[in-house]
Amino acid sequence: MAYSTAEARQEMLDTVAAAIDDLAVALADLGEAFELLDDTTAERLEGELFKPAQAAAARLKRTHAAFAERHGLLARAATPPTPGSPSHGVRGFVDRAVSACARADGRLAELQDSLRPVEVGDPELRAGLSETRRIVSELPGRARLFLRTLGR
Repeated sequence: MAYSTAEARQEMLDTVAAAIDDLAVALADLGEAFELLDDTTAERLEGELFKPAQAAAARLKRTHAAFAERHGLLARAATPPTPGSPSHGVRGFVDRAVSACARADGRLAELQDSLRPVEVGDPELRAGLSETRRIVSELPGRARLFLRTLGR
């Protein structure tokens, strides 16, 4: 069975869309954590975690949409995330957000390792994947620091 370039590109788009969904979960969880915090700590969470996660998601969405447009493919709409339970608390929400970011990073790493972005992708796609992974890779460390100082 022949594997076409169009099929490979669509598979890449589907993988990127799944990573976008993961980042949407992270953003939803960080938003829930934000609501449970006092104003000062909420501002820290926003600056240290939410904004970088939002930047990664926005970069990946632009990459996804532009690649689909350049190659005449359908870009899949993001799936709205299911909100977590308030009983998770701030730590639980931040941990879930970090796990969601790790899933997104894992999907993108696997995609890059497959060499499909080189074989059937383009420089813009590769740059978008790399930039997103760079941003996401910083979030676990930022989250650890945030949680370490939570309540102090």
